[in-house]
Amino acid sequence: MNNSKSPQTKKDRSASYAPQSKASRSRVLKRVAKYLLAHKPTVILCFIMMLVSNILALAAPKLSQKAIDAIEPGVGAVMFDKVFLYCSLMIAFYLVSGILSYLLAITMVRLSQKIVYTMRRQLFDHLTELPVGYFDTHATGEIISRISYDIDTVNASLSHDLLQICASTVTVLGSLAMMISISPVLLSVFVITVPMSIIYTKHRSGKARPLFKRRSQKLGELNGYAEEMLSGQKTIKAYGKESVITERFDERNLEAVNAYYASEHHTAVVGPTVNFINNFSLSLVTMLGGIFYLFYILNTTGEMSVLPMFTITLGGVSAFVQYSRKFAGPINEFANIISELQSACAAAEKVFAVIDETPEPPDAEGAEELLTVSGEVELQNVRFGYDESRVIIKDLSLRAEKGNIIAIVGPTGAGKTTIINLLMRFYDIDGGSITVDGKEIKSITRDSLRRAYTMVLQETWLFHGTIFENITYGKEGATREDAIRAAKMAHIHTYIESLPDGYDTVLSDDGVNISKGHKQLITIARAMLADAPMLILDEATSNVDSRTEQRIQAAMYKLMEGRTCFVIAHRLSTIQNADTILVVKEGNVIEQGNHDALMAQKGFYFSLYNSQFDA
Repeated sequence: MNNSKSPQTKKDRSASYAPQSKASRSRVLKRVAKYLLAHKPTVILCFIMMLVSNILALAAPKLSQKAIDAIEPGVGAVMFDKVFLYCSLMIAFYLVSGILSYLLAITMVRLSQKIVYTMRRQLFDHLTELPVGYFDTHATGEIISRISYDIDTVNASLSHDLLQICASTVTVLGSLAMMISISPVLLSVFVITVPMSIIYTKHRSGKARPLFKRRSQKLGELNGYAEEMLSGQKTIKAYGKESVITERFDERNLEAVNAYYASEHHTAVVGPTVNFINNFSLSLVTMLGGIFYLFYILNTTGEMSVLPMFTITLGGVSAFVQYSRKFAGPINEFANIISELQSACAAAEKVFAVIDETPEPPDAEGAEELLTVSGEVELQNVRFGYDESRVIIKDLSLRAEKGNIIAIVGPTGAGKTTIINLLMRFYDIDGGSITVDGKEIKSITRDSLRRAYTMVLQETWLFHGTIFENITYGKEGATREDAIRAAKMAHIHTYIESLPDGYDTVLSDDGVNISKGHKQLITIARAMLADAPMLILDEATSNVDSRTEQRIQAAMYKLMEGRTCFVIAHRLSTIQNADTILVVKEGNVIEQGNHDALMAQKGFYFSLYNSQFDA
């Protein structure tokens, strides 16, 4: 495609990078929640399993307290019936809690897979609705990174981090309630250590948040560059540029690694620091708990009178320590997964940014289907620019009668392919009008307009599938006989039959397992089979040899009988029989006529034609 526009570069997009705000994060989380609520029954089931599992796990330390307290202080008399009862209940509670946790994890993984499937499908469906201009300004590798890496990051967060946060919340609140019931005084230890953990974690996460967004961005740029370079290996090797692209890859790779290191560095220190604070609080709890237990012994034996709030049983100390670990553990776990949460938020934001891209404008209200097409096309005073500062087509007028072959020639950047983009409504004109059979194309549905054309481009596109599937791509319900007939017209049938599997031969991605010329012939056969009333050929025979080109030209002229055809030609010898040749320069038609008339004028076309032979 002749992209004369000035798309925003990767550097420009990097410069526009801004840290993720609280409002932005809130919007992202709300949108992710909508995907979850679409599976409300499963979410409720998961919540119930998580709640029951955590309540059972929280009840177990309380049972251990009762079992330990069944030993009389200082005497050693054990009430074995109570010990066995509480221990048996504790084992049962832990067993049921473990089973529920396992079922919960499996259910959450399946739920996250469904959500990611929906999100990925929604993203891909939206990509098909975006205008061509979006793909002109965004690297393929970056888009692929959104579909694969970023959505996988969201998946990991949904299946693990979200569950961990919910479970941790229940555990923290439950442990807090249990510790209050055992010894409110011992709980005062956490009045100091918990705020320390929260303040430190919040400080670190605030610094890490923009770094994770930058990491996602740099990985996308790295993927885009790698995809671009891998697709051009032949050219790179032909010019001996391996070392150059390797150096440039190293630069982008280093930027990605540094971005990854910066984000991980700021979060990696959070876990150990918070863990130290929690262990410190546990040490204080153990020390004070031991002192309070001594007070309990003295109080029980009558050696000293101590207020009950400063006493605790041995079982109470044991249970309090267990609950304190359960209370502090989730805070530490949250600090450990904060990096994944930040990464997931940044990834989700980038996915939603693509989903929020403005799709191709809808058809005008009351737009009609283009059903019976004669093929009369007219452009009147058409003006167009990919941006306001650069007008590509300035004042273009032309008329193509039914069955005419309109050739468009001119120097590179003159606007030849831009004209094709406007005919197909890949872009809408800024001024003037384009009509098909007297109908303004803006009053016609895009789908029916584009189905009225068949395109054969210089850059061939084949997908992973059989040759038969590639040929019949543009015509539903086409039979094997239809494909063979089209292949014979395109002079590719004999070659296909020579292959081991014939028409069932599977082409690899973009048909790299066949020659470029054969790829072009297959796309030409596809165009012949589509049988559209109008054709667009963008130097369709440029990748075949001269002898094959002559045969294809004959087949093309037969195919174009009664059809309107627009041909972008660089090799002027191929369009001598065109009804009208438009000579385009700097967005204007400077000459117009058939080959003989233009040669007789001895103008720009004359010099352009002769220059190809002088060379």
